Amino acid sequence: MSAFSKSNWDRRSVLRAAMGLAAAGGLAACGSNNGRGGGASGDALVQYFHAYGEAGTEQAIKKYAAAYDKANVTTQWITGSNFESKLFASLLTDNAPDLFEFHPQIQLVTSGQVLDLTDIVEPVKDDFNQADIQSHTVDGKIYGVRMIDDPQFFFYRPSLFEKAGVEVPQTLDELIEVAAKLTTDKVKGVYLGNTLQAVIRPMIWAAGADTLDENNRIAYHTDGVVEGLKKMRKLFTSGDLLLDAPADYWDPSALNQGLTAIQFCGMWAMPAMQQTLGDDLGVFPFPQVTDAGKPSVYNGGWSMFVNAKSDKADEAKEYVKWLWIDQKEYQEDWALSYGFHVPPRTSIAESADKLKSGLPAEGVKLFTDYGHFDNIGWTQAMIKATEDVFADCVRKDGDPEAALDKCDKAVNTELKKLFG
Repeated sequence: MSAFSKSNWDRRSVLRAAMGLAAAGGLAACGSNNGRGGGASGDALVQYFHAYGEAGTEQAIKKYAAAYDKANVTTQWITGSNFESKLFASLLTDNAPDLFEFHPQIQLVTSGQVLDLTDIVEPVKDDFNQADIQSHTVDGKIYGVRMIDDPQFFFYRPSLFEKAGVEVPQTLDELIEVAAKLTTDKVKGVYLGNTLQAVIRPMIWAAGADTLDENNRIAYHTDGVVEGLKKMRKLFTSGDLLLDAPADYWDPSALNQGLTAIQFCGMWAMPAMQQTLGDDLGVFPFPQVTDAGKPSVYNGGWSMFVNAKSDKADEAKEYVKWLWIDQKEYQEDWALSYGFHVPPRTSIAESADKLKSGLPAEGVKLFTDYGHFDNIGWTQAMIKATEDVFADCVRKDGDPEAALDKCDKAVNTELKKLFG
């Protein structure tokens, strides 16, 4: 598999989608859609996908659609860095897609934008990773079908570790020390992405905190997170962190091209890294930040949603059931043939030979032991608020407590709007 294209957008940037809409009350404005939507292709079902970096993905999605004999399904393959803005803008119009991939976000539910899919998921509910079911459930109803789970962790070059005489770091302090010893005139010690946004939630979890607690209250404003922010600032200013790489963290090129000894990335890039680096590749989770914390892995991923405002919503749901519930062969192909993803269906994951040995098996173990899944109540505006904290305290020299206080105000405004 070739290295990922630089033109492809940041996979996690979609979590920052439609901030203007979020600020205006989630997707309430989507009520302006008069129900005549369903895309510009007449009687065809229209689905939106972001442009995956792995070669063959676009062809695969279109192959699956072509095999469906009950409707003509067309695919809008959205390239560039603006998938989320195109998706959310389109949902406000008569040309909205009938189905689309995204992440579980409660405002999609509360605004009536996505269809309740409980009836198609319920018969196979026990065959899904139950954390995926939970992250798509509101008031006992399931919205969206998980297609892939994407564990994210650190990849590293064992040969460079051996040369520098260092071991895999177990704490954030050790990561900072290891990065310093790995840094040379040509290679930086570690790469966390150009904006550092990918490691915000892993750092919060590794500090023994969380985004929200079980009662949807702020859980990230802790002494451990403050300590973590100070340590991240130390790493950012150390000179040992690769900044402004040609492509962001989701692309394996920083490690593959020898720009860094350690790179935060996703399991999807593992085949591309193995093709370039062979056996000179290892993985480890985000290391614990404080004594109260423990290593963490963010399990991102993608889910298929049906646009409830489409006049072809029932037909779209039928297609979703056919492809993402009934067609296990296609589900396995999608998860394992174009990069490595963990299949959300337990039966498929258990039979996935590609994930049973070597580095992929190590990645799955990290996923199992340290994984954290999306919280459907953690909205775009909340994500943006924590990104602002990192911008203020890590990229700049702001006071962590003051930045977290500011973040609290933004998050509490969202929580009040959503939960009262």
